[in-house]
Amino acid sequence: MPLVDGAAALVAALVAYAVRFGSLGSGAWWWEITHQPAWSVLLLPVLWVAAVAVMRGYETRFLFTGPEEVRRVAFAGVSVVAAVSTTAYAFDLQVARGYVVVALPAALLLTLVARYALRRRTHRLRRVGRRTATTLVVGRAEGIRDMVGQLQHAPQQGLQVVGCCTTSASLVGPGGVVEELPAPVLGGFDDVVDVVRRDGIQTVVVLPCAEMDSLRLRRLGWRLEETTADLVVAPGIAEVAGPRVAIRPVAGLPLLHLERPELRGVRALVKRVVDVAGAGLGVLALAPVLAVLALLVHRSGPGPVLFRQERVGEDGRPFDMLKFRSMVDRADERLGELMAGNEGNGVLFKMKGDPRVTPVGRVLRRYSLDELPQLFNVLRGEMSLVGPRPPLASEVERYGQDMHRRFAVKPGITGLWQVSGRSHLSAEESERLDVRYVESWSPATDAMILWKTVGSVVKGKGAY
Repeated sequence: MPLVDGAAALVAALVAYAVRFGSLGSGAWWWEITHQPAWSVLLLPVLWVAAVAVMRGYETRFLFTGPEEVRRVAFAGVSVVAAVSTTAYAFDLQVARGYVVVALPAALLLTLVARYALRRRTHRLRRVGRRTATTLVVGRAEGIRDMVGQLQHAPQQGLQVVGCCTTSASLVGPGGVVEELPAPVLGGFDDVVDVVRRDGIQTVVVLPCAEMDSLRLRRLGWRLEETTADLVVAPGIAEVAGPRVAIRPVAGLPLLHLERPELRGVRALVKRVVDVAGAGLGVLALAPVLAVLALLVHRSGPGPVLFRQERVGEDGRPFDMLKFRSMVDRADERLGELMAGNEGNGVLFKMKGDPRVTPVGRVLRRYSLDELPQLFNVLRGEMSLVGPRPPLASEVERYGQDMHRRFAVKPGITGLWQVSGRSHLSAEESERLDVRYVESWSPATDAMILWKTVGSVVKGKGAY
């Protein structure tokens, strides 16, 4: 990775030199090492790689992670700007400002683009089982089952579970039946280090449980220092709090501080302003497209152009969600005869090749064009551009207490469920993603989801 960053910085330096001082073909300027601008061309890659290293941008745990990787590279760029400015002022150096203005932003942009390409390639390899870290999960059976399921659903993270260590008691289910786990049991809590050494484990994930108290966890960490395995501890509130959890040292103890979610106030106002502006501009820009789609739906068969369905929104208030009609008229009357072919998640009916879907509707659904009328729901204040999936009243009836958390914000046209699998997700996975969004909401999260939605819609993955 340092070579990639250094190459990006060198290209940026050469481009900046050409822009500021003329064509690269004007002479053997690269050999004129006494010439200050030429020195800057050679020096920038070194400074750039050093800055990224100081910001820990080459540590394995931050590579190919997305937002955290981008943040550290961006901080490195800011640090280089600060270092150049301070050094130039302190030593009264004549630095070509035009060169710096072009070189540093170009180095940041090229680095991010190169890392993005490498991240995409690495994620593709990890999905087929390459460039992964062998992982051992330690905890009780119920926690192991949930953790393995989540890691298998996110293979791009690169943690390939090869086994687990647990207690015999946690394997016994109701009625004394020994339950199976999605990963082979390689030992108990006292066998973790031996398993790591024997099987070459690269990452150990420890789940919260009574048996693994602070003293035992600390001793495990000491023993793992003798190996090359990384130790990762999953706090008990990670699923609920997400990014709002921060380590706060108190009296020498690393306590977890749970920050309040910013669901109201200034940031919520900013979200609403972005929603109105985005939906308004979207309606204006897509007006010709909306008109053409409405005409196609009208000609696809009898029935209304817009399909209205009651959904449950913010604070549990019902509203009519709008869609372009993608099925034949009175499609609900034929639902009973098709239930045997339901491929949905147990709540919503989904069926590949649903005979009720019109040819026009099939195209609309594949690329989510049927959801464009929901921009008007956003303008009416019933929905947001990004948010949890708007549920049916029948879904809400079976919700537990935790699932009502999703009603703390407006439902969205897109959300984490949209960029994480869409129709391929189970009901439990969709609901967990909705709660996770509420707990970890931020403007950056919305921007990331909107960006990924474009790719999901263009590819048409998980939609039918």
